[in-house]
Amino acid sequence: MTIRVVVADDQELVRSGFAMILDAQDDIEVVAEAGDGAAAVEAVARHAPDVALLDIRMPVLDGIEACRAISARGACRTVMLTTFDADEYVYEALHAGASGFLLKDVRRDDLVHAVRVVAAGESLLAPSVARRLIEEYTAATARPAVPAFAADRLEVLTARERETLLHLGRGLSNAEIAAALVVSEHTVKSHVGNVLAKLGLRDRIQAVICAYETGLIAAGSAGAAVPAGAPSGVSASGVSPSAG
Repeated sequence: MTIRVVVADDQELVRSGFAMILDAQDDIEVVAEAGDGAAAVEAVARHAPDVALLDIRMPVLDGIEACRAISARGACRTVMLTTFDADEYVYEALHAGASGFLLKDVRRDDLVHAVRVVAAGESLLAPSVARRLIEEYTAATARPAVPAFAADRLEVLTARERETLLHLGRGLSNAEIAAALVVSEHTVKSHVGNVLAKLGLRDRIQAVICAYETGLIAAGSAGAAVPAGAPSGVSASGVSPSAG
């Protein structure tokens, strides 16, 4: 199956470069390019792509609002692009429905991998972005304007599902969670799926946010963040290509 992609960035060279890299893949087709957020929303409505790459800072309509509009309309999944890993809009972008967040200096192979991962219905973040999200933007008081997850929502979870959410929030992969709970990875996948379904979460990224905003994990607690020595690629354990 061919993955259809819309690439939106107000810098023509950046936009064209990403489009060229993706179009060179046998399983990916760039169906449209856009130079601003409004044009990106229009392109998604016209071409019905599987994935939209959105620069977070664009004229006319910024990437966050474009992401929100695209997420509300249908099945197209979005990956936000930024020059800065300290972008103050990471948290808002994820709440707007973004399935991933990458830096523009992402390696060629990692960009292609990211599109494939997100098209498959999974999620991912650049490790440096994941660290920032976990350490700052998931704190309950970090963004009071954004509705937080109420702690009583966790009452629908079984004890084992709550443990699973705790480990997701700490950034563990399915294999690591299986080792911690002394169960099979298949069982962990079932637990993760139940957690997402019961809490109405889209993916593991939202599960990480939920773990912090409900107070299950305190922001800045030991072992919570992605290790400082994490690889420079696009995946981060716990908010990575392993969605369930």
